[in-house]
Amino acid sequence: MDQSPLIDIGLPVALAVIMVGIGLSLTRDDFAVQARSPWATIVGLVGQLVLVPLVGVGVALLFGLSPMLALGVVLVAATPGGATSNLITYLARGNVALSVILTAITSVAVILTLPLWFDLGVRIIPGAAGSEVSVPLGQTFGLLLGVILIPVALGMVLRARTPSLAARIERFVGVVGLVVLVVLIVGIVLGERDRIVQLVATVGPAVIVLNIAFIVLGGLLAWVCRLRRAEQIAIAVEFGIKNTTLTMLIAFTVIGDEEVGLAAAVYSIVMYVTSFVIVYGGRRLMRTAP
Repeated sequence: MDQSPLIDIGLPVALAVIMVGIGLSLTRDDFAVQARSPWATIVGLVGQLVLVPLVGVGVALLFGLSPMLALGVVLVAATPGGATSNLITYLARGNVALSVILTAITSVAVILTLPLWFDLGVRIIPGAAGSEVSVPLGQTFGLLLGVILIPVALGMVLRARTPSLAARIERFVGVVGLVVLVVLIVGIVLGERDRIVQLVATVGPAVIVLNIAFIVLGGLLAWVCRLRRAEQIAIAVEFGIKNTTLTMLIAFTVIGDEEVGLAAAVYSIVMYVTSFVIVYGGRRLMRTAP
């Protein structure tokens, strides 16, 4: 996708609006509740920031993808959950407060962890080291600070000072996120129209396995750590439903490669399909929960 004001300005602004929405759903009491019983939050954070990216690297290597597609898979794995994960958790009867807290904390933490995981991918994926592709730490830190940390903080301030205004704004955030995602996917398809079928056929199986692996990993990890079913659902969703808008922002504005962003575009489609299964399964599990 050629660089344009839509990518350089519109995409960061749209993502910032989405992150304001996450901030609007947070209060200091949310953090206080998790601080009094932090085990579920700790399990979710360790899994999201360490285990999930490791699985992503493994899948990228296992499927023998081209260096750019493989790096796209790693980038997806290193990306945190987004506002959509909170909605899916709610519909699946999971622990929404835990989902929101994990989204907020991991969104801030990836300012440091995402460049490190991508750099690891560049080093170990065959052929990637010679591609001269990297995520500059300073540039990425500044970008994520501006589109994640500051907007989340702004949303929390608005929620605390003007709850009625915050409630009205929050209704439109999900719509903004969906529109941006559709525009990005269409842009990728148009930009790679000469070989889009081949690329999707190549990365599709890896992305499907990636998404299913994340969801299963989240549920199993939470179960092994003896968390309640609502928390198991929240962590499974948080691992599987990614902020792919952020992934594509990094692919386009920092890395500048459409092929890297393609993995995120395909993942977006896959995760919305599996989210229906998660909602159905989560509701059935909660009906039989002790």
